Amino acid sequence: MPNTQCLFYGVLLAQALCTKGFSGSGAIKSSSCSTGNTQQQQPATSNEPGNQSGNMTSSSMNMMGRVVFYEDKNFQGRSYECSSDCADMSSYLSRCHSCRVERGCFMVYDRTNFMGNQYFLRRGEYSDNMSIMGMSDCIRSCRMIPMHRGSYRMKIYERENFGGQSHELMDDCDNVMERFRMSNCMSCQVMDGHWLMYEQPNYRGRMMYMKPGEYKNFMNMGNMRVMSMKRIMDSNY
Repeated sequence: MPNTQCLFYGVLLAQALCTKGFSGSGAIKSSSCSTGNTQQQQPATSNEPGNQSGNMTSSSMNMMGRVVFYEDKNFQGRSYECSSDCADMSSYLSRCHSCRVERGCFMVYDRTNFMGNQYFLRRGEYSDNMSIMGMSDCIRSCRMIPMHRGSYRMKIYERENFGGQSHELMDDCDNVMERFRMSNCMSCQVMDGHWLMYEQPNYRGRMMYMKPGEYKNFMNMGNMRVMSMKRIMDSNY
């Protein structure tokens, strides 16, 4: 009997401790009780080493572009900061005489909705748009160029609507006429990567930005024919 009573009181004591949530030194409140009910351990929070969501967010932020436009030369006057596409900057700035690209690459346009003459901006400072880029104060829209780390592939055509002779290329081309014996390049299909198309050989003259897609007629886009093209590489960022 004495042994039976000790065992009985021991069971009562264990149940009472579990009911009150007792935890001594080193004990875990979520551990199982003698009744057989268990609680699963909670997942790690963002501050714990096992969770990388915070690091991924920081990495994504570092990949984003950032440009600041200023109304006056030498980064003076009112400013407008942009980290994505902006189809109409006129509601933020009345003019734009200088800009500073802090991260990434951008195309800027002298008309709204990414139309008109365009210019490629890589990371750096542009204290006077007119003297450095040849553009006036009428930057009206901008587009962020996402970083691309895969392959580059494009098919160019001699005529509009993908007509005439065609050639596929995966690298830069400084002169379409000399390399492919093409007198014109009037349309293209961009399969991979981001490209800059130039009006003159050796990457000179007016330019157009091309992301993956089909471009049936360059004359309708910028009233220009293309004589050279260059990949936008990681080194530009």
